[in-house]
Amino acid sequence: MLTLTLMNTRTEPSEDSRGRASGVQASVVVAVAIFSIRPDAADRPCLQALLVRRAVPPFAGHWSLPGGKLWGGETLDEAAWRQLEEKTSLRASHLEQLYTFELSDASRQLEAAVVAYYALVRTDRAEIAPGRKTMEAAWFPVDQLPSDPAFDNDEILHLALQRLRAKVEYAHVAFQFLPPSFTLAHLRAVYEVILGRRIDPTNFRRRVEATGTIVPTGDILSGGRHRPPALYRCADDPGALVKMMRPRRKLRSEPAEL
Repeated sequence: MLTLTLMNTRTEPSEDSRGRASGVQASVVVAVAIFSIRPDAADRPCLQALLVRRAVPPFAGHWSLPGGKLWGGETLDEAAWRQLEEKTSLRASHLEQLYTFELSDASRQLEAAVVAYYALVRTDRAEIAPGRKTMEAAWFPVDQLPSDPAFDNDEILHLALQRLRAKVEYAHVAFQFLPPSFTLAHLRAVYEVILGRRIDPTNFRRRVEATGTIVPTGDILSGGRHRPPALYRCADDPGALVKMMRPRRKLRSEPAEL
């Protein structure tokens, strides 16, 4: 049995660590929680998370977050970006480090340090494909996740969802789910989907316009039966509003077996 817990940041060694055999070195693993806004079964926009079904033990046949071991000479950010592409074929508009966890066995022997990330993806322009050592990849509404994921990945997903909902209020992550031009209704819908609650349109418009993060394009959205709404764009490059990490160099390492 493997158990996932948040890593303690204390500097003093624990009693468990003092008793571990010398020379035993835990591996470093990255895991990526991937979110997107997609239609649900009733064709309503829904916040969903991407999981992959493992094809190899441990937990063969179980759903898990895309992830794997850190390669030699590779940074954590590079590993997260590689796992995202390698296991799902997706490219994220936003990728951010979340927390570090300890993965321990039944005797509390440290098996791995798991560095968790979360990523945001616009799937209206992306196809998913399962990668190496996975049977399939699929999207799940965040309130309908599998009940028994591998490696206690539900804890990572829970914390990633908390982070996303907290940051949408101040870090402008909503723009990562939108096309270059959008209406205020489109922007409000993204906020509502992420937060899981309704938002008053008048108060939302006042608050968003006060931030200075959107500007009118001068165009309108045509084709409706009512007065066509105005189109807006992000005042800055959306990628510059939130932290985004990409590999800084070509990866030269060889993959380690998982």
